[in-house]
Amino acid sequence: MILYGDYHTHTRYSRHGHAKGTVLENASVALNKGLKQIAITDHGFNHIHYGIRRKDIPNLKDDILNAREVTGVDILLGVEANLISQMGDIDIRESDFEFLDILLMGHHKLVKMNSIDDAFKLTLANFGSPFSPSKERLNRNTTAFLRAIDKNPIDVITHLNYGCPTDTIAVAKLAKEKGTLIELNGKRINFTDRELLIMAEEGVKFIVDSDAHTPNRVGECNNAMNTIFRLGLPLSQIVNINKIPKFSTKRG
Repeated sequence: MILYGDYHTHTRYSRHGHAKGTVLENASVALNKGLKQIAITDHGFNHIHYGIRRKDIPNLKDDILNAREVTGVDILLGVEANLISQMGDIDIRESDFEFLDILLMGHHKLVKMNSIDDAFKLTLANFGSPFSPSKERLNRNTTAFLRAIDKNPIDVITHLNYGCPTDTIAVAKLAKEKGTLIELNGKRINFTDRELLIMAEEGVKFIVDSDAHTPNRVGECNNAMNTIFRLGLPLSQIVNINKIPKFSTKRG
């Protein structure tokens, strides 16, 4: 079983020290670990503290071209976009697709939301609650994710349920219909075994990623791999094991 690519890695473009490495460092580690392809997917533009700035995209593109030439690793330019409204809006503009090779999306804290109501109901309501979500909160979160998948060409939903619990199966079913992948995150998986097995039975497609914030973590997906083995998830439904995946986002 070979992991061909890691499609969720961060660099210093995720600002203020949130991630530590350069594009070249991530690519060099990928080369040493036998990966054929990686994606640089720094935090989306509306992240108040960690988000990449649009004005830095040309520099990121130059860094990617240089790292491709030095290492021979194919490198995709992406963003881990943020959910910014209950209506499923994300912090990506139409003009951004000119440079995007891959689009990831997940829920994050410290994000500039579309409205005060969105901030209260999607950010504050989910902020560090020790209690099981109410039916109202669960439905609200789920609806926001469903709308985001329906209205945006998202390639990958990252760390689903992390900090924002949803009806996992409902989200996964629509993701399958829309051609969106569900991430098996190398650091954390916030699904029950039963949910994963139901998703697999429904034919949902998964992608294994490291969510690396330092170069040494690129390609480190043991948590996800162990889960795949333990549950016997079909390798044919994991798009970056034994093959290179294709993404719907057009390459710039």
